[in-house]
Amino acid sequence: MRYWLDYRIGGPRTSWEAKILAVSIVLLSFMGLKVEEALAEEPSISAVAIADATRGINSERISSQTDRNWLSYGRDYHEQRFSRLSQVNDGNVDRLGMAWYFDTNYSRGLEATPIIVDGVMFVTGNWSEVYALNAITGELIWHYDPKVPKQWGKMACCDVVNRGVALYQGKVFVGTLDARLVALEASTGRVLWDVKTADTSEYPYTITGAPRAAKGKVFIGNGGAEFGARGFVSAYDVDSGDLVWRFFTVPRNPEDEQENEILVKAAETWTGQWWKNGGGGTVWDSIVYDPELDQLYIGVGNGSPWNRRIRSPDGGDNLFLSSIVALDPDTGAYIWHFQETPKETWDYTATQPIMLADMNWQGKVRKVIWHAPKNGFFFIIDREDGQLLSAEPFSKVNWASHYNLATGRPVENPGMDYSAEGKYVSPSPYGAHSWHPMSYHPDTGLVYIPTMEIEYFFEENTNDHKWGQWNTNTNYATDVMGSDQEDQRVIREVTNGFLTAWNPHEQNYAWRVERELAWNGGTLATAGNLVFQGRGDGQFEALDAITGASLWSYKTNAGVIGSPVTYMVDGEQYIAIPVGWGGILALTYGLELLNGYEPPPSRILAFKIGGQQLLPPLKQASPRPEPPVRITDDAEIIEHGAKLYAEYCGRCHGQFVVSNGRLPDLRRRPKQTYAAFDTVVLEGGLAALGMPGFKDVLSSEDAHALKAYLIDAANDDWEQKGVTGVLVENK
Repeated sequence: MRYWLDYRIGGPRTSWEAKILAVSIVLLSFMGLKVEEALAEEPSISAVAIADATRGINSERISSQTDRNWLSYGRDYHEQRFSRLSQVNDGNVDRLGMAWYFDTNYSRGLEATPIIVDGVMFVTGNWSEVYALNAITGELIWHYDPKVPKQWGKMACCDVVNRGVALYQGKVFVGTLDARLVALEASTGRVLWDVKTADTSEYPYTITGAPRAAKGKVFIGNGGAEFGARGFVSAYDVDSGDLVWRFFTVPRNPEDEQENEILVKAAETWTGQWWKNGGGGTVWDSIVYDPELDQLYIGVGNGSPWNRRIRSPDGGDNLFLSSIVALDPDTGAYIWHFQETPKETWDYTATQPIMLADMNWQGKVRKVIWHAPKNGFFFIIDREDGQLLSAEPFSKVNWASHYNLATGRPVENPGMDYSAEGKYVSPSPYGAHSWHPMSYHPDTGLVYIPTMEIEYFFEENTNDHKWGQWNTNTNYATDVMGSDQEDQRVIREVTNGFLTAWNPHEQNYAWRVERELAWNGGTLATAGNLVFQGRGDGQFEALDAITGASLWSYKTNAGVIGSPVTYMVDGEQYIAIPVGWGGILALTYGLELLNGYEPPPSRILAFKIGGQQLLPPLKQASPRPEPPVRITDDAEIIEHGAKLYAEYCGRCHGQFVVSNGRLPDLRRRPKQTYAAFDTVVLEGGLAALGMPGFKDVLSSEDAHALKAYLIDAANDDWEQKGVTGVLVENK
């Protein structure tokens, strides 16, 4: 049927094509299908048109693209996420309305940045699925499902999310949750090649980040540090899928030959037997190509485990954890590095979006990197040689007082490594800024950063490494008992979110806007004096880029963590945003936004001036089933179950058994669920649906304690009338 695409615009162009068309009509009639019906089923943009639009996309085209398209993750290689489009501006943005919406196949978190070329949008959803859409109407052109085994979702530290695709020479590239890199034909979605990028039997690797493509290669990293992985970044040939080079970010066992000389030197910064637990350092998000200097920059992740005394007991900086590393894009050879958090011990990754810029620094124009990583400092780094020029806090920070510019190192505050006792540390492992993209507006000179201020109680533990489980050697099972309602109230009080407008020239912020929740989406800046951001409370907002004043907002009926883009087709400017509540903080904190309604499908929304489309109404949730009676009043058993829940269940089903609604709320399951508890929890009876068994780490006695805790929590919830979220109303 795809051949029909080529005839919907302009009809057949040769006599040979006309003969094929005539034969096809006869065949369709034998099938009992009218030609008009067949044509109606096909997308409105032809495969030929898409092939023509995407075939010429290469490094030069991405670098010099027009504003009507959005050809790479950060728009171009500088990843500033700024567009000169100004049809939508501060004078008419209040007339912005929805042009179309598209429902994906799931209702979980959407973290993607859409890619747009000549009226076609390529965007990812949950489980690494890819959708090609008509960017004018939202009509589906093609869909690709990589068939990720649902039980592998357990190995994703932070939800079954994906941040988008790369587009290059007529191909769409996507990294899958089970650590594959797939090349699709842009015109049809047909698989061209599919390669395994990591040995998932050695370490439970995952991919959630967007690939980057340049110079005939596609670059991809992976996640898995919490599970004990060893990090690396790889380059593949865009045509064949052959591995071109691989750079490891953590040295291996010194008794084995290191992959290159720089890892020999890096091994001198480690102690103990770090290689037994992988070491961490996964390159799970930011990878940026610099066409001016012909360098590739990678952001390197946290240590495995987090706790540096367990990971490297006799000290050491542990290169290249929490570093930006510059590599030769052709060979993968090391050029330079800057380590933002030496001796990392708080999950302070350097994987956050890397932005390239030219700026006047102390009377000299420098080519720099602007970086706002988890550790709370805004870095200005010379991208020619890795020299630190500035590091100033853009959020609340107590782990370090400042950076010594002469040495390039932070000055840690005493005791914040939680060695002798637990400590409240800022930022938290969620970071002052996580993967959510920031944007830059050259007319205001400001960088717009999704910012979080969360204190986190770090406490050491020395548990043995368990394959396939989180291994941080910190205790995240403290304060596990309490009232659901009180816990939710406290969570919202101590987790603060902001949109920060940072001035890199003056090294301070121009303004900050407080958010209802800490977990919010990426930002987009446009020449219409606008900054767009989706919010965790379900609003999609446009702000004045100079003052931060709110100019327009739209209620999306779901928390927004995705990243907006803008594009122009047929003379109309569109703003598009993926909408779907999820990601690690949304899952862990269980912040339910809908009070009495079912979560809607995760969606792509597109807006234009005068748009009239409306979202469908929310559906009423099913009545809560009455829970079974408590099976014990033994406080020790229930508390043991609470600790097990915090360790193994809370990062998916929500802290204190309060789900965000996208995964089952275990307080509100039918009684049959508890009757089959051991079959599901120990034996993996629902593994095909994404719930693997835990008999490798839980005994029958553990399962009994866990069940007792869940039933106790279910009864508490029933007695409290189950009041949770009130942030989104169905008006």
